[in-house]
Amino acid sequence: MPDPYSDNTDEELNTAKQVDLANVGALNREQLTPEAATAPQGQDHPPTDNADHHNESVDENAGHSHDGLDNGHGHDHGPASEWPYLWPAISLALLLGGLALDYFDVPFFVGLVRPLWYGVAFLLVGWKVLRAAAVSLPTGNVFNEFLLMSLATLGAFAIGEYPEGVAVMLFYTVGELFQDAAVNRAKRSIRALLEIQATEVTVLRDGQSLVIDPKEVQLEDLMEVRPGEKVALDGTLEGVLASFNTAALTGESAPQTKQPGETVLAGMINLDTLARVRVTAAFADTKLSRILAMVQDAVGRKAKTQQFITRFAKIYTPIVVLLAVLLVLVPMVVVDDYVFRDWLYRALVFLVISCPCALVISIPLGYFGGIGAASRNGILFKGSNFLDVLREIDTVVMDKTGTLTEGVFAVREVVTAPGTEAAELLRLAGALETKSTHPIAKAVVQHAAPTAADTAAVESVEEIAGHGLRGQVAGRTVLAGNTKLLRKFGVSYPAEVDAVVDSIVVVALDGQYAGYLTVADAPKPDAARAVQELRADGITKLVMLSGDKDSIVQRVATELGITEAHGGLLPEDKARYVQQYLDAGRKLAFVGDGVNDAPVVALADVGIAMGGLGSDATIETADVVIQTDHPSKIATARRIARATHTVVWQNIWLAFVVKGVVLALGAGGLATMWEAVFADVGVALLAILNAVRIQRMKF
Repeated sequence: MPDPYSDNTDEELNTAKQVDLANVGALNREQLTPEAATAPQGQDHPPTDNADHHNESVDENAGHSHDGLDNGHGHDHGPASEWPYLWPAISLALLLGGLALDYFDVPFFVGLVRPLWYGVAFLLVGWKVLRAAAVSLPTGNVFNEFLLMSLATLGAFAIGEYPEGVAVMLFYTVGELFQDAAVNRAKRSIRALLEIQATEVTVLRDGQSLVIDPKEVQLEDLMEVRPGEKVALDGTLEGVLASFNTAALTGESAPQTKQPGETVLAGMINLDTLARVRVTAAFADTKLSRILAMVQDAVGRKAKTQQFITRFAKIYTPIVVLLAVLLVLVPMVVVDDYVFRDWLYRALVFLVISCPCALVISIPLGYFGGIGAASRNGILFKGSNFLDVLREIDTVVMDKTGTLTEGVFAVREVVTAPGTEAAELLRLAGALETKSTHPIAKAVVQHAAPTAADTAAVESVEEIAGHGLRGQVAGRTVLAGNTKLLRKFGVSYPAEVDAVVDSIVVVALDGQYAGYLTVADAPKPDAARAVQELRADGITKLVMLSGDKDSIVQRVATELGITEAHGGLLPEDKARYVQQYLDAGRKLAFVGDGVNDAPVVALADVGIAMGGLGSDATIETADVVIQTDHPSKIATARRIARATHTVVWQNIWLAFVVKGVVLALGAGGLATMWEAVFADVGVALLAILNAVRIQRMKF
């Protein structure tokens, strides 16, 4: 529903201002306020070399918000926005206190004391709604729920039903606060991405080392990046080779070793030696800045779902106000014994009955029930509107690594050369790999489980970056790495080794090929079931997009029963595929877990993050978080969304029918404020009880 606390009640919460692409990369944490906005997507950069310690290709964890940028208008809920629940809590205390004083007929609670008491409780939560109604009058947007609620609650005060007026406004305000909580959480997504950007950089100029702001660095400047530091700008590596953690951009669990002359991107973290990088892109043009721009662009295009009550109020409000006016004026000319006070009383009762409090309560309560049921099933929805959108999707696009697969390297197969025993190959290779910290090496060590004696027998270890390890184990020369390592030392191997799809660790003993171990990321136990359940649940298109090499992606897709899969993709490639599906009219959900998935998650109708192992930024960006990391929970979330939709519409029709009946009675003078209270608060209570049913359902 429109925000009564915004200075512009006609604009949606997520309307975003346009920002120049040239300025997007230069945004800092202070500038990226909720008023920050969208920027057009930048130019594609060429793919980077993914060669690593053991294989030319390693897994890339594809990346993934949502709404959360507001239009720059304040969203406070009272005199102290730092504690938004403070004034509603005080109002509730005053309301309950007043009801108690009324019930026990306390002597001092008479005269002006009673209306002043309830008046304070009312203004604590209602003054912004009254202001919104007043501000909307000059714009021509007269018939909205702000006006109706203002007339109804002030009418309740006019006929002495102070508690009803306070309760209606209090319920409305609390409902808005719950909505704001979800929106404010989503706002942190882009700020989380900005934490990846370096805030200073060391540049060599005229023989001096200067620490400056990345925005001040010029093209062709030479940067120094110490071990553990983030690369601030895109460039090419100079001097000696270096290893980088690239997870911020690619989601890869394995680091990349870069040779001199190869591309190094902003956001990478230098792992070992002092690296020197020649700058090739300005701060605003780096790949990391472009990812941020894509997120902002996608967020800006995703307006918040307009709530039913807003659309309904545009029709309902003018009709109710007109009927209330006619209820006072028409009898003046058709009733012989017309008494103005009596018909004014009927009109005010009519307005109180017509107050949309029951709808205002029943709709969010139904959604909150669905959100609660989802939470108990390990699924976090960040806003009620995503329950509706998830129910309507017909396409699910998923990342591979960490989403459908475990995201952890493991040895899948050991293949030995004739004359070599598997146990011997594992013993020697496992012992040598204990001297490496590479993720693939750790997988080999875990599988081989070398003894302390084997480990102690390792000598003269040499790590050859981008190739693997060479060393002496129990007196034997052992090579363990990729095929480039064997070629470097002149060891021949069967041609079929080059055709292996998975990442492999090739082993040579004493200068002779001994076999290889395949190392891969295994599918999650429920991944195949997730695909089956989504198809059974009406999803007509299932797609897997990944940065891993295409041969691996196609094998995993075949195992899981996914008919469309694409590998070797950069973040902008994934965004391009998703945009194609959206342009074709698809209602789409994207499921991912890496920071590089953020643009795609923001672009999708619903962004889903795998919350157990996913990156913090992606979890913050997503609309829905699968906290258990089980992809089968996607189908569970859809079942919860459908049940929530059913309960919400049951509540809406209940409110319509009851209010329609009591409105007719009120117009005829047969309904008093007691009936009015039932039509409003009573229906709200029934809606609450109905919403509780969602919590008891089995999904």
